[in-house]
Amino acid sequence: MAALTYANSGSQLNIPQPLPAVTGVLRISTQHRFRYYQNVCTQSYSTVWWDWPRWEQEIDWMALNGINLPLAFNGQEALWQEVYLSLGLNQTDLDDFFTGPAFLAWNRMGNLFQWGGPLPQSWHTKQLYLQYKILGRMRALGMMPVLPAFSGNVPQAITRLFPQANVTKLNPWSHFNCSYSCAYVLDPRDPLFQRIGGLFMSELVKLFGTDHIYNTDTFNEMTPASPDPAYLSAVSSSVYSAMTSVDPQAIWLMQGWLFVHDVVFWKPAQIKALLHGVPIGRMIVLDLFAETAPAFSSTQSFYGQPFIWCMLHNFGGNSGLFGTVESINMGPFEALQYPNSTLVGLGMAPEGIEQNPVVYELMSELAWRKEPVNLGKWVSLYAARRYGNTTENLATAWKLLFRSVYNCTVPHYKNHNHSPLVHRPSLRMSTDVWYDPRDLYEAWRLLYEVAQPLVSVETFRHDLVDVTRQALQLLTSEFYREIRDAFQSQKLPELLTAGGVLVYDLLPELDQLLSSESHFLLGVWLERAHSLALSEQELQQYDFNARNQITLWGPEGNILDYASKEWGGLMEDYYSQRWSLFVNTLVECLDRGWPFKQETFNKAVFQVEKGFVFNQRKYPSKPHGDTYDIVNRIFLKYYPQALKRLN
Repeated sequence: MAALTYANSGSQLNIPQPLPAVTGVLRISTQHRFRYYQNVCTQSYSTVWWDWPRWEQEIDWMALNGINLPLAFNGQEALWQEVYLSLGLNQTDLDDFFTGPAFLAWNRMGNLFQWGGPLPQSWHTKQLYLQYKILGRMRALGMMPVLPAFSGNVPQAITRLFPQANVTKLNPWSHFNCSYSCAYVLDPRDPLFQRIGGLFMSELVKLFGTDHIYNTDTFNEMTPASPDPAYLSAVSSSVYSAMTSVDPQAIWLMQGWLFVHDVVFWKPAQIKALLHGVPIGRMIVLDLFAETAPAFSSTQSFYGQPFIWCMLHNFGGNSGLFGTVESINMGPFEALQYPNSTLVGLGMAPEGIEQNPVVYELMSELAWRKEPVNLGKWVSLYAARRYGNTTENLATAWKLLFRSVYNCTVPHYKNHNHSPLVHRPSLRMSTDVWYDPRDLYEAWRLLYEVAQPLVSVETFRHDLVDVTRQALQLLTSEFYREIRDAFQSQKLPELLTAGGVLVYDLLPELDQLLSSESHFLLGVWLERAHSLALSEQELQQYDFNARNQITLWGPEGNILDYASKEWGGLMEDYYSQRWSLFVNTLVECLDRGWPFKQETFNKAVFQVEKGFVFNQRKYPSKPHGDTYDIVNRIFLKYYPQALKRLN
């Protein structure tokens, strides 16, 4: 009974001796031409600091799961540097343009420039080396790597060198101002667009070879200059012709996120115009968030262009158990049966990976199924495979998880971790969850009961920590409610009790728990970042990039806590510090008869957040502490409290 499971949640290779005999020929085929993997954001939220051994592991996992259409975006900045220098820009122009490594996804999409940058030359060299190895392995395993193409996003300096070019300065993106956003976009109908796009494609194909599929996104979370269908068709036609000028066989792979993200702008006429600017069949649209907000059904199957039904699942690479298993079990088959369906594949497009392995196992398996699976039966077998053990508690626990935390049915629910635990504290935080906490606590109890003999199995230890972490996340919401209610009804003893338990016991216990398991360590993320640096200056830059992205996300907390992680070290020095300040502030306000002022608190807590980003502390990259002992202590202390609070 063996399972090679998701690359970052451990492996379990308890193989029976001898292997079971297979009689006859077993052939399973798929009705899907493409099995796509990654999101343009995965490059920043998850893979940014990876070395070759980690990439090799991931590509092997892709092969084992039948993926044949992965993104391969590493190293492209080195090519852009060559292109722009050949056009007459200087190195300072590029230093002002490229972001730091942890923010490159948004630089590529025209959302951000310069933040966390500039990129050292050693970065380009290392990423090119990696890209050659990644492409070699992907192609050796029969995959078609998807390479980048030109979208029109250019450095500001283009306007100095080509004053006649039709360049538009965009509005600010997200919560940034024009210091780091308001990108410059070259009109695809301008002859310079074809020149730059062609130069880049020539360099790309020369260095990387090609499988003829290219990804670029023209209007990612940005409103086009005009809603005129003729303009939108001309734009997509020009983007596509910059590809075919170098590779006549080019196929444009485009994220369909824009149609879901901005429904006010993208009405049927606009969507149709953009899609029909490219010959039918020469564009593939990723229906990126199809498990929650499918676009194929409201666009008559993308008006004839082929599409891939994708599960997005995770925003920002957040920790936290989450899934929409009923939706992903049914969705691909509904898409196949849609009238005149142009479905050509299934995909997984998470913004960040290394979380919730079960959801990715299920989704990748569905590409090889002729009909939806029986979820209860499937997850029971998953538990047996994952742990190499058929103990009844395991299957029962997973069935409970599948009917609760892994089965979100709230319409249009976005899986950011909404828990108060990982957000800047205030008196107006939501504590709603989409599932019955009783199911989660019962699954926790069932895993805890069989933990002692199984904790040495890596996959089980990972999941025991993850489920215990989820239970403590739920309890944090309970204590937060008690803190808020005590403050609002001016009951100081109750505030001191609930606040004291949270800050001085629950959160430290959670940090110890996470620190005991190798997959939940801040130190691993930072050490990987540091390992790419060739100088002290680079080390400090990469350290800053790695810390800023998972916390403040920008100079002023512009996209605060979006990429939140529950990791050992981060819990102690970031989340706990914020909660401590919040509780102490509320106590002081009650004590002195002051109102709680969120704005004043935000200024104070920003110093704590910034303090973490710049503290330069070293964090362990190896686990410490006995996971079973810690879980045992937490369970005996908090499980009875959890049940009491449900009544």
